Amino acid sequence: MTKPNDQDDDGVALTPEENKAVSERRSGSAKVVHEVIRIQGDDELNRPALSLLCSAFAAGVGISASVLAEAFLHQHLPDAQWTPLVTSFGYCVGFVIVILGNLQLFTENTITVVLPVAVKPSLHNFGRLGRLWSLAIVANLAGTFLVAAMLAHRMIVSQDQLDAAVAVSAKLLDNDAATTLLRGIPAGFLVASIAWILPNARGSEFWVVVMVTYVIAVGGFSHVVAGSGEAWLLWLTGKASFGWAVGGFIGPALAGNIIGGTGLFAVLAHGQVRDEIKTD
Repeated sequence: MTKPNDQDDDGVALTPEENKAVSERRSGSAKVVHEVIRIQGDDELNRPALSLLCSAFAAGVGISASVLAEAFLHQHLPDAQWTPLVTSFGYCVGFVIVILGNLQLFTENTITVVLPVAVKPSLHNFGRLGRLWSLAIVANLAGTFLVAAMLAHRMIVSQDQLDAAVAVSAKLLDNDAATTLLRGIPAGFLVASIAWILPNARGSEFWVVVMVTYVIAVGGFSHVVAGSGEAWLLWLTGKASFGWAVGGFIGPALAGNIIGGTGLFAVLAHGQVRDEIKTD
């Protein structure tokens, strides 16, 4: 017969099997989550350039499914006050593909690959961070541009579907560069929070991604990669200029996402455990 463990001052006596069950059900501490993400980030920083480029390009293509899903829902729904609440679910599709598929999404890297640098802020680590960020954002934007070009030339959609995609994308034109930057801050914070939540999600990863990205869509926040597909499409269909696509949306959204993901979330996430972790 299994004997219970000795009882401590604050707990109850449990058998080894019961202690194991408690451990399996307990969420990881902030230090544990921090270390999980730091190790993941260090692995990403060490990946070959070609691997990063291919993964990031695939992420740009994959996240473009958000534009398609929103357009298809928009096409078949009436013009009602509640319609955006339904079409916004389409926005989650690309993020599910990219995040659960472990593809290289720039805005996830505003926390994942920043933690190794925060722990050891050396010139070498800053160089690795700059290399990964540069490769990721360029390849992400190349992937969204490819899909936008295929949409604009009706290679993968009908005229009605293209019109719906343009209509969905046109909401970006309502904001100036300053507003896009400000709305990029919460988007960067929220996407970075996904990376922090997933280690404790335990089978609920799908719902975490859907819940957080749905908030981004409903709130009208600016995500540089997902939004770049819409910006490219508006330019390629003559609804906006190239200067607006790059300087009016992509640049400001990128800055906002970095501020929200790195300047706010990563700094706060590291700050809460900085005095509790040991570094060499």
